[in-house]
Amino acid sequence: MKHEFTQKVYYADTDAFGVVWHGSYLRWLEAGRVELCEKLGFNLADLEKKDIVLPVTNMNVRYKASAKIDHELIIETTISKVTPITIVFNQTIKDKNTGTLYIQAEFEIVAINNEGKLYRRLPQELKDAFERASGCKD
Repeated sequence: MKHEFTQKVYYADTDAFGVVWHGSYLRWLEAGRVELCEKLGFNLADLEKKDIVLPVTNMNVRYKASAKIDHELIIETTISKVTPITIVFNQTIKDKNTGTLYIQAEFEIVAINNEGKLYRRLPQELKDAFERASGCKD
């Protein structure tokens, strides 16, 4: 399963040189992960009420080129790996018109309770849904 959305670069997304500020990319990448979770039926606020929080524990973001104001971007999110403890998201940010790759990223998340204690295993309903979405089994 893949989730995509389009994002226009606004002035507020850029630095003093008109180049997208690195934090803007991170915000869009998070939106892609959250929206993919919602597409799978998992609203993060509802999960928190069930004592499940999904923090990022590792991220690898490769900046390939710089997007600029008024560019239209496509943020693509897929799940590449599901283990008993982690879910790995692969994400890209590309230019909608030229296909230029700006960002290539990998994010690893785990499940913790509201007090911050790591679940020894992902809750089964999450693991099953993410495995179905990724097409890969542990």
